[in-house]
Amino acid sequence: MKTIIEPFKIKSVEPIRFTTLEERIKILHDAHYNPFLIHAEDVLIDLLTDSGTSAMSAKQWAGMMEGDESYAGARSFFRFEKAVQDLTGMKNIIPTHQGRAAEKILFTIIGGAGKYIPNNTHFDTTRANVEFSGAVAVDFQTEEGKRPDVIAPFKGNMNVAALEKFIQETGAENIPVCFITVTNNSGGGQPVSMQNIRETKSVLNKYGIPLFIDACRFAENAFFIKKREKGYDNKTPKEIAQEMFSYADGVTMSAKKDAIVNMGGFLALNNDSLATQARNLLIVTEGFPTYGGLAGRDLEAIAQGLEEVLDEHYLTYRLRSVEYLGNKLTEIGIPILQPPGGHAIYIDAKSFLPHIAPHEYPGQSVVCELYKIGGIRSVEIGSVMFGKYDEKGNIVSPPMELVRLAIPRRVYTQSHIDYVIECSIELHSNRKSLTGYAITYEAPQLRHFTAQFKPLA
Repeated sequence: MKTIIEPFKIKSVEPIRFTTLEERIKILHDAHYNPFLIHAEDVLIDLLTDSGTSAMSAKQWAGMMEGDESYAGARSFFRFEKAVQDLTGMKNIIPTHQGRAAEKILFTIIGGAGKYIPNNTHFDTTRANVEFSGAVAVDFQTEEGKRPDVIAPFKGNMNVAALEKFIQETGAENIPVCFITVTNNSGGGQPVSMQNIRETKSVLNKYGIPLFIDACRFAENAFFIKKREKGYDNKTPKEIAQEMFSYADGVTMSAKKDAIVNMGGFLALNNDSLATQARNLLIVTEGFPTYGGLAGRDLEAIAQGLEEVLDEHYLTYRLRSVEYLGNKLTEIGIPILQPPGGHAIYIDAKSFLPHIAPHEYPGQSVVCELYKIGGIRSVEIGSVMFGKYDEKGNIVSPPMELVRLAIPRRVYTQSHIDYVIECSIELHSNRKSLTGYAITYEAPQLRHFTAQFKPLA
């Protein structure tokens, strides 16, 4: 098989500033050992997130020049609305400035004390918005999904049996909605099967609970279904995505992922009453319902991006480039969450650094070392991001301690990824000398964004 090349040509470039080891040691210290606090110009390869960091196409930039900036009823909104309706089949399309704004509006309306929101696995902003409303976020990840070394085609699936047991014990009246996140970001970017979505919907129908899809990476999930699930190999990614959404009653999406834009999101609903409440809250917090905190040019770019992301040549390149990095790290001896996901590689920091206990944040140690070695920015997804405290103040760790290397869309070439691999060889050589970290400052919610650390002697 021939090399899978980037299905695009480069028309515009942005220079990278190279730093020395001595500079990076000082930068890391001054940033309190938190990559979120490092200035972007001091990063060589930025794998912190794939959210809003993608490169837009020539057609998207052309669409931005055509953006209608009218305050109400802009032409660009109706193009955006048509694109989202065509994909999701939802009646009510409500633009927001990003995905967490859609979550904030939704959970302000349906959340609150005494409510429970199940999900295959909540990601950070979804969990934060659920909990900020006073509700409780509950995860139902499958057992195989909690084991990084297990290879299975759909490790992002919902544990349907556990979900139904929870509904029976908690009471359907206390569960206003159930979410499925595709792909399962906190679970390693792992896909959810169509069968699992159908089974989840069937259980929810029994108890009258709506199903919502967090669609940030819907196209990647659809392509995994095409490649791995029986009966879908002859369907297009768009047809598969449309079937996924056909089982949902609502959708939230950060367009900064699989719409390949730098800003934007939406809330899509079939329930007219809920949509009216959401639009009223949107006007207070985001803007008029036909722009929702976005410029007309952003709406144009999203509409175009939702078309481009479903191209099979793009999706083949996207999944293969992530797999390439995962395979190379495995060859080096760095344990990763298997199999490689759709948008990122997740290093299994717990297995990689067994001498560092979860409460000493082994993932943060990997993150800091990668930056020090090569100026590579990544993010911890473990006890820093999802750890909680018990009544005695002891850290309660999540099942996995991961480090995510998220690949921005259409930004880096294979030589950039080969540089990451070369730095990872040095990371592997240094692993026994790495130490844990302690938190010296943390915010009450989403602490990983602003937390400060110190290395343990």
